[in-house]
Amino acid sequence: MNPATKAQWQIHFCVLLWGFTAILGKLITLPALTLVVQRMAIVALVLALLPRVWHGLRTLRPRLLATYAGIGVLVALHWLTFYGAIKLANASVAVTCIALASAMLPLVEPWVTGSRFDPRELLIGVAVVPGVALVVGGVPEAMHAGIVVGVVSALLVAVFGALNKRYVERADHLTVTAVELGAGGVVLALLAPLLPWFGPAWIAPGLHDGVLLLILALACTLLPFALSLVALRHMSAFSAQLAINLEPVYAILLAILLLGEQRELGPMFYAGVAIILGGVFVHPWLVRPRLSPDPDVPPA
Repeated sequence: MNPATKAQWQIHFCVLLWGFTAILGKLITLPALTLVVQRMAIVALVLALLPRVWHGLRTLRPRLLATYAGIGVLVALHWLTFYGAIKLANASVAVTCIALASAMLPLVEPWVTGSRFDPRELLIGVAVVPGVALVVGGVPEAMHAGIVVGVVSALLVAVFGALNKRYVERADHLTVTAVELGAGGVVLALLAPLLPWFGPAWIAPGLHDGVLLLILALACTLLPFALSLVALRHMSAFSAQLAINLEPVYAILLAILLLGEQRELGPMFYAGVAIILGGVFVHPWLVRPRLSPDPDVPPA
């Protein structure tokens, strides 16, 4: 198998693993805040065992360290709202909301990075509005709060994704990930008293939740992160982006197969999903000349 073909298989395997994050979020019975803090703690502790990470920390300037820590807080809030959306609605609704990040990025990125505004990308945002309306109309009213929280999560994805693009090349990838997840987990734990509706910062997980947490942190976070770095060396950013955009597709299919969520959702929901995902897949074609791989954006 040639390196390019192998890289395609590797990146699709990574995307499939990321698709499982929503399923595991639904299966883990812990509150959203507890789940996120413990997930981030596991990943940060494992990374802390690597000498490469400590070497990278010693070379980081204080200002850059603070920047990555701040981005980590945004990542933590994104994961908190993502898993909050899963608890309030379901996995399919949450990943559909996250797909909206591609539509929000054209508005967020020029403000964050100082890049030029591209009106072609704004068309995607306008085009997916009917899809959002159909999604809202295609779910039970009790899930509407989950949609609101999911849209907030998508906005956070757009903000920290733009920030990571600005600072991604200034430090070692694993060091950046360790700082972001470590700082995000600590700050989120400290903010727990202000976020009582998301649950406490710590509940000792039972065997069921403990095993699923380890799978989430190691198999669906660390493994695909490391493997994606290898794959991106042998494929174009355009091909990688198209593959990564399949994450909500994989997640929704897994939710149907493993959780039977299609029984909770109507045809209008899936019609809305089709419109939103259509915009997501058009996006790389519009921005192809300036796409760059961004491995430091953690999965959902």
